[in-house]
Amino acid sequence: MGYTHTNSKGTTYYLNSKKVTLRGGKEQTIYYFSKDERPETAADLPAGFVVNENVRNGFLTVKREK
Repeated sequence: MGYTHTNSKGTTYYLNSKKVTLRGGKEQTIYYFSKDERPETAADLPAGFVVNENVRNGFLTVKREK
């Protein structure tokens, strides 16, 4: 089971990740939240990253810690 986060509105989100290939050919891992649990793409919060919540709509993002 991966990382879960409940936003200020009380909705629980599950962290997912997948590897994508950028136009230059470089591979990068992207992280995104979903309302439903997806065991095949579930991810833990990587070290050095924090969850940021948009105060207007409760949307969650993952960003590097400063």
